[in-house]
Amino acid sequence: MARQTSHVIVQHDDAGPKKPVRPRDPVASGERDAAHNRMASHNYFLLEKFEAGVSLRGTEVKSIRQGKANLKDSYGLIKDGEAFLLNLHIGPYSHGNMANHDETRTRKLLLHRDEVRKLHQKTQIKGHTLIPTRLYFRNGRVKCELAVAKGKQDWDKRETEKRREGDREARAAVNASKHRMGR
Repeated sequence: MARQTSHVIVQHDDAGPKKPVRPRDPVASGERDAAHNRMASHNYFLLEKFEAGVSLRGTEVKSIRQGKANLKDSYGLIKDGEAFLLNLHIGPYSHGNMANHDETRTRKLLLHRDEVRKLHQKTQIKGHTLIPTRLYFRNGRVKCELAVAKGKQDWDKRETEKRREGDREARAAVNASKHRMGR
């Protein structure tokens, strides 16, 4: 026998004022890098890249979201089966207090044991080192892209610059010819 209901459920539309949705910060959402090491590709040949998490304390994540991270002189180090990031400068948090973080402390990198072993083997080769190339957010967590790098000599840098300049000139010539053809 069918059950009879004595009341009707009506959904109410809240016609009250709706709060405008503020767009999310592009750094925090992962659309834009929090920090990028532009000098890494100029000073080094970047051979292989790895992604690592970064162990942070206190106000460091908030400072990174504000864009106060600098990768310029930082480098990676493998010691006792653990990976560390040295000289990564994260500026003080603007709304922090006396418990703000130390700007250039050594930070631990979070990698799987196999990845640490691989990186250790690759950095044992003479002239190879670990260089952080960018710092970014993925799913709310700070990640660091590490590259196994080999230092460039001055003549390597000049050669790279010549090649880049040639490509730029060729691109400009192609665009100029397209522009003339369009008229």
